[in-house]
Amino acid sequence: MNRAAADLGFARLKNPFMPASGCFGWGREYSRLFALDTLGAVVTKAVTPEPRRGNPGPRLAETPAGMLNAIGLENSGLEGALRDDLPWLQGQGVPILVNVAGRTPEEYARVAEALADQDLLGLELNLSCPNVREGGIAFGVDPDLVYALVSRVGEVCPLPLVVKLTPNLADIVEPALAAQAAGARALTLINTLRGLAIDSKKRRPLLGNISGGLSGPAIKPVALYQVWQAYRAVSIPIIGCGGIAGVEDALEFLLAGAAALQVGSAAFANPLVLPQLVRGLADWLVTNDTTVSELVGEAHRGREV
Repeated sequence: MNRAAADLGFARLKNPFMPASGCFGWGREYSRLFALDTLGAVVTKAVTPEPRRGNPGPRLAETPAGMLNAIGLENSGLEGALRDDLPWLQGQGVPILVNVAGRTPEEYARVAEALADQDLLGLELNLSCPNVREGGIAFGVDPDLVYALVSRVGEVCPLPLVVKLTPNLADIVEPALAAQAAGARALTLINTLRGLAIDSKKRRPLLGNISGGLSGPAIKPVALYQVWQAYRAVSIPIIGCGGIAGVEDALEFLLAGAAALQVGSAAFANPLVLPQLVRGLADWLVTNDTTVSELVGEAHRGREV
């Protein structure tokens, strides 16, 4: 019996843990530290139709309870991913979610169509990056645009679509319902919160992009709340993300309704955090004689409001 198995509806993973997109590259560096097939899945760096250089530096800034990043979706583009990165990762024996980004629905569709015949767990549509100068975040805040984009991608790609939504809005429920109605098989909640840091000595914004995405422990309460709200509204699985660094964090997300979990900023401080979480959760499940599936949404049981 595998107590840690995670059910995404369209797939069953051996455990719920995966890296958050943009925090793991394509896994090459981490593969020197641990076997990638230790994880339930790997989420890749964002893939856009053409290569992107990303934002000007500085791109990272520490905050008291996390970090700001303004990488700007730097990547080698669709051609580079298909030629160099994806074949290598497919050889590691781990399920793969390819993160897809673009400036228009047609750009998302172009990447998705090119990946349609690949051996993948699915695609994660990034509708929520807060640190690019064009596209991305505008899709995630508008339910009509979410519906149109997910529908467009679904027309050209039969792979399961996981929609990553932005937390930078008043209510996550409407975009979540729109993604589900358009055919999304799961949601990823949440991406980073938009934030700013200022260098008081230089009297200028610290990041070259001015603003960036806030991640880490500071955003965990926001992420938990949005997972909680979405779980009560949708019938598709949720992948929880935002400030997970220990087993207790993971348990909170599962209890709030997440079926699987992504870990981002914590891996910068501790590159071995993912395999440690895999082992730690497995031990906790044995000690407490339960399973991941039994924990998902347990905090909602008996609550009507």
